[in-house]
Amino acid sequence: MPLAVVGALALSLTAAPAQAADVGTPRGAGLGAAPASALRPSTSLPQAAAAPAATAHTVAAGDTVSAVAARYGLRTADVLAWNGLTWTSVIRPGQILRLSPSAASTAPPPAAAAPAATHTVRAGDTLWAIARTYGMSVSTLSALNGLGASSVIQPGQQLAIALSAEPAASTTPAPPAAPAPPAAPASPPASASHTIAPGDTLWAIAQQHGTSVSALLAANGLSASSIIYPGQTLRLPDPGALAGLTAEQIANATLIVQVGRQRGVPDRGIAIALATAMVESWMRNLDWGDRDSLGLFQQRPSQGWGTAGQVLDPVRATAVFYGGPGDPNGALSRGLLDIPGWHDMDFSHAAQAVQVSAYPDRYGQWEQQAYAWLSALG
Repeated sequence: MPLAVVGALALSLTAAPAQAADVGTPRGAGLGAAPASALRPSTSLPQAAAAPAATAHTVAAGDTVSAVAARYGLRTADVLAWNGLTWTSVIRPGQILRLSPSAASTAPPPAAAAPAATHTVRAGDTLWAIARTYGMSVSTLSALNGLGASSVIQPGQQLAIALSAEPAASTTPAPPAAPAPPAAPASPPASASHTIAPGDTLWAIAQQHGTSVSALLAANGLSASSIIYPGQTLRLPDPGALAGLTAEQIANATLIVQVGRQRGVPDRGIAIALATAMVESWMRNLDWGDRDSLGLFQQRPSQGWGTAGQVLDPVRATAVFYGGPGDPNGALSRGLLDIPGWHDMDFSHAAQAVQVSAYPDRYGQWEQQAYAWLSALG
């Protein structure tokens, strides 16, 4: 056989396995293993141009960090690092995950604003309060930092800040010692009081102004048996204390306070319950969560907190969180009042004794605001 023919046959026999090398690559090879392209000889056939790599992923129900990383051919460790997560972090539907170190820079910039400063998160900070401090919206602040609706900020975390086109000062503003919503005592909001009209009820007035009947009664020194009349002026609870909360959150916070009062729980215990619900569910009665976690306090039926229906009953779930005498869950779970010496514990440790969370320090971040909510809601 001529040498030229032999050489052509040899070349055709050696080029084929380069394409077959991908077939046997295991599904998990992308996690820490060499990429398949590194295993191919230089004679492999050229591939079609790849589509532009995705820079962000919106979490869907059932997603895990490792599954998202595998879907995009990334390492789980990298995705965790780019999003400030740990191996025990929980992601939730709707949350935005960065898929590259510079993913945040590809998001559409907020109108008439650009990152111009940073803010170091302190205990008690909220996205709403930080946004108000710098004259920006919560949505802009969240977009700049790749945060979702369920994201939790932590002390020491650096947040990018977009200053408005006409900032009050040309230099980066120094955040106030306590970035609470700015008060304006000299010019109180129009809703600071309410003049009763014919047909008004306390419930309707409370709903109109985003507060609770109990808070309205407390602000005016009234009781449940008090009679109101047309022309009477009612003082409204401090709107700043509940600022940033949705109607759903206010309703659930009111319920937590009311159940605590009915069960004789001290103010500290009610504040701990409010902070716990904010950390666990963003104070929403969720019908989903990590594994089988449900409800305001993300209680797990598999861990003895009740059936799924019972855990989703916010009144019962709150009573079970408090525990103590008359606990509707009996001895199947341990509530706050069942923890020996809970009232002498650090705020976070007391909540953690009930929740046994992977993030025990998050509860204390809400201590100051929990007491403000309690004051506003009575």
